Amino acid sequence: QHLLAFPDPGRRRSLALPNPGSGCCCSSGPVNEDNARFLLLALFIVVYLLCGAAVFSALEQPKEREAKERWAQRFEHFSQKYNLSKKDLRNFLRNYEEANVAGIRVDTIRPRWDFSGAFYFVGTVVSTIGFGMTTPATIAGKVFLMFYGLLGCAATILFFNLFLERVITVIAFVLKSCHERRQNKAVLPKNGRCASEEERAGGSSGSGKGGDLAGWKPSVYCVMLILGAAAVLVSCCASLMYSAAEGWAYLDSLYFCFVAFSTIGFGDMVSSQRVSYEGYGMAAYRLGNFFFILTGVCCIYSLFNVISIVIKQVLNWLLRRLETPCRCCFPRRGLPPHRHPRRNVVAPGHLRARRDPSIETDAINESETDPGRRMSGEMISMRDFLAANKVNLAIMQKQLSEMAIGHPRQPNSSSRQNGFSGGVGALGIMNNRLAETSMDR
Repeated sequence: QHLLAFPDPGRRRSLALPNPGSGCCCSSGPVNEDNARFLLLALFIVVYLLCGAAVFSALEQPKEREAKERWAQRFEHFSQKYNLSKKDLRNFLRNYEEANVAGIRVDTIRPRWDFSGAFYFVGTVVSTIGFGMTTPATIAGKVFLMFYGLLGCAATILFFNLFLERVITVIAFVLKSCHERRQNKAVLPKNGRCASEEERAGGSSGSGKGGDLAGWKPSVYCVMLILGAAAVLVSCCASLMYSAAEGWAYLDSLYFCFVAFSTIGFGDMVSSQRVSYEGYGMAAYRLGNFFFILTGVCCIYSLFNVISIVIKQVLNWLLRRLETPCRCCFPRRGLPPHRHPRRNVVAPGHLRARRDPSIETDAINESETDPGRRMSGEMISMRDFLAANKVNLAIMQKQLSEMAIGHPRQPNSSSRQNGFSGGVGALGIMNNRLAETSMDR
C-alpha cells in the first residue's frame, strides 16, 4: 500500500516518489499521474533545448565570428578609401536599417503594401508563419493587427483541426479497406472457391484478430508514416518550384519549405518577393506558392499532432517503469493484486467501458456509440460534430471550474480513460480516431 495510491479504481492513478528520510524508496505520498507526466515532459523539453543550443552554438558560432571579422575589415577599408568618419558611416547604416525594416531593399522588389502584398502578409499572420519581411509601421495598423490576428489565428487553427479530422478519416477508410481485404483473403478455403458468409464469420472469429471491424481504428504508426510521406512529397515538389523560380539551391529550398510549413517563419528566405519572374507567369507562380504553403502547413500540422501521440506513448512507458515496485517492498510477491494494467495513450473503442454519454463519463457522442452508424473511417456529420464540440466545451468548463475551486474530480471523470486526458481539439481527434498499437507499450 506504500507504493501506489489507488483510493478508487475509477479515480485517476497516482505515482509515489521516493522519500529520502525513510528506509524504503517507495514510502512517500502519492503524486498525481498527470502532474508527473507534465513534469517529465517539461524536463524533456528543457534537456532538448539545452542540447539544441549546444549543437547550434558549435555549428554557427565560428561562422558568426568570421562574418564579424570580415565586416570589420570592409568597414575600415571603406572608411579610409572614401575618407569618411566612422561615426557618420555608422549613422548612415542605422538609417538604412530603419529603411530596411520599412521594406526598402537594395534590390528592386515588389511593393509590400499593394493588395497582393497585403494579402500575402495577412496569410502569414493567420497561419502564424510570420516571416517578418513585412510588418505594420503605423499605430493604426499595429492596433488593427492585434484584433485581426486574434480572430484569424483562431479560425485558422480550427481549420487545421478540421483538416486533421478529415485526413485521419480518409486514412482510416483506406487502411480499413486494406485490412478487410487481407482478412477476406485469409479466410478463403484452400481450393480457391469463394467463401460463404458463414465461413468468413467463422474464419474471422477463429483467427482471433477481431472479426468485428466496427470499432477498428488505424495504428498511430501507420498514420504517422503516411503523413510523413505526404509531407516529404509536398516539400520535394515545392522545392523544385522554388529552386527553379527563386534561383535557390535545392537544399535551401527544402530548408525554406520546412521553416514555412512548420510555421516557424524565420524570414531569412521568403518566396514570391520579386517584381517579375522570367519564364514564369507571375499569377501562376503566386497561385502555386499559395497552394504549396497551405498544403504543406496542413500536412506538417497533422504530422506534428501524430508525433505528439508517439511522444506521449514514450512518456507513458517511462511512467510505467517508474511504477515498478522495488524489491524491499515486494521481494517475492510481485505486484499488488489490486493493480490495474496501464492503458496506452490512445485506448481503442472496444476496450473502453461505454456508459451513458455525458460529461461525467467518456463524453462519447452519438456517432461513436451507435454501432449502426459509427464506423472507423466514416465522415463525421455536422450534427455529430456540433454535438461533440458541445460536450468537449462542457468538459473544458467543468475541468476549469474544478481546478479553480479546488474540488477533486469525480470517479467517473473522462480523464482516466487513457494515458492522457481525453482533451479537446486536435488531441481529442487523435484520441478518438487512432488505436493504440500494443497493450504493453
